[in-house]
Amino acid sequence: MKKLAVVILNWNGEEHLAHYLPSVKKYSGQYDIIVIDNDSTDNSVSFLNEHYPNVRVIVNNQNGGFAKGYNDGLKHIENQYQYYVLLNSDVEVTDNWITPIVDLLDSNEKIAGAQPKILADKKRDHFEHAGASGGFIDHNGYPFCRGRIFSEVEEDQGQYDSREEIFWATGACMFIRSDVFHQLGGFDESYFAHMEEIDLCWRAKLKGYSFYCEPSSVVYHLGGGTLSYMSPRKVYLNFRNSLFTVYKNYTGSFLFFKIFYRFILDYIALAMFVLKLDFKSGREVIRAQVHFFKAKPELKEKRREIQKDAQKNISCVYKKSIVWQAFLFGNKKFSSLKMPANR
Repeated sequence: MKKLAVVILNWNGEEHLAHYLPSVKKYSGQYDIIVIDNDSTDNSVSFLNEHYPNVRVIVNNQNGGFAKGYNDGLKHIENQYQYYVLLNSDVEVTDNWITPIVDLLDSNEKIAGAQPKILADKKRDHFEHAGASGGFIDHNGYPFCRGRIFSEVEEDQGQYDSREEIFWATGACMFIRSDVFHQLGGFDESYFAHMEEIDLCWRAKLKGYSFYCEPSSVVYHLGGGTLSYMSPRKVYLNFRNSLFTVYKNYTGSFLFFKIFYRFILDYIALAMFVLKLDFKSGREVIRAQVHFFKAKPELKEKRREIQKDAQKNISCVYKKSIVWQAFLFGNKKFSSLKMPANR
């Protein structure tokens, strides 16, 4: 079995591949690079075959989104690599980006995965929205990062350069043990895209695994390459998939009340969209809730399987509400949250 494969999911991303793949080739040393093409209609595959003949290309027969795209492609290399790096096509990597994280994973078999520090490609002294310096959730299941709370992104001044255990590692650049990925059944394909990595990490943590951020590894992410961060479609996926994730994975008492409270908070978000005259995004919040109820029977079956032998107390959950901390108390920097040292 080989040590590691860098696996890039591509959909109509010829321009991204031309711009970002050279850094991956330059700084990935002896490790294999594999591109999973999600049934692109542009010239991505022919571009790779012509310019990167040493890059293996796996072609999916449909565009099933981020989740199914990776699941389908990784089946072709199952049991061939100890670790995968799931890397977005719009990420520029840097010298020595792999070694620190491989060393970390090698040090403890209960560390399922990790991420580097993610900085913005277009504003390189700031963290990038999708992952920053490691992901967390609050007790209501809302995600945030060291370096990014909701839409507020911090300048990187080295304030989060310590290696830390985190709740979730970003799908933009996720190092993960291949056996853990496949044992968990991969990403939940009903998500299509967005938040599937949070769900995967949560399920792994319920099985006793942990995740880390290793900031000595640095990459630069363009972000919003498939869907803009302000896209109504992305609003729908984030709100729906967040409800999916909490319903399946939450281990506390009174699940009904937890979901009911989430609905109240989502309606507050809906009101904020309306006040901003963003009626399309507001509509998507309602559509997300409707589709959550339609998916309840399937979610119940998934929850039943996930909760078998699940650990009840898991680390890196913020015990307060990140919504109230950010919007009521104005705490929009991770350092202002005063999270306990043991998380």
